[in-house]
Amino acid sequence: MRIVDKSMRGRWRPLRYRRFGRGFTLLELAVVLFLIGLVMTIAMPYFGSMQTSQMRSEARRLASRANYLYEEAGAQKVILRLTFDLANNGYFASRLDPFAAKPAFRPENGPAGVRVVMPAGIWIRDVTVEGVGTVQRGMVSAQFYPGGYADATLIHLADTKGEVFTLAIDPFSGHVSIMRGDVRPSNGGTLQ
Repeated sequence: MRIVDKSMRGRWRPLRYRRFGRGFTLLELAVVLFLIGLVMTIAMPYFGSMQTSQMRSEARRLASRANYLYEEAGAQKVILRLTFDLANNGYFASRLDPFAAKPAFRPENGPAGVRVVMPAGIWIRDVTVEGVGTVQRGMVSAQFYPGGYADATLIHLADTKGEVFTLAIDPFSGHVSIMRGDVRPSNGGTLQ
């Protein structure tokens, strides 16, 4: 195929091809590989901590949900329940309907009623509830009472790297402590 220049009226003239270099020199390739290695060396520690920060964020979200339920139970004079669904790796809130013919827990309609599923790579490893013990499968609930009391609860969140966060719900203040590491209940499953 021949490329021609039509800029000259009525006359067709072939274009001259420019000669370009055939590739990169060994020095240019070495510099690029060095820069890529330098960027990866600096950035890799931050990629590893992204999952830890995501687990910290999920721990805070769970703690704020528990704090909210504690405050709402006291303010509205109702029993609220935070149920951990370990099979589906999530949790949700429900409310005891005291005016029903047969009082039963119904899904919470307020801001705390949204069902939460943990992101990939983070799971609820186990939950220890006062009077129930440690549960690793199925469902377990912690209740928040209108008199300003909650079930003492210990929740362990874990990730694929083996990192563990422990959340502890204080039964008298409703405050949730978030601790890095695997804090175990004392006295064989009971909380103090």
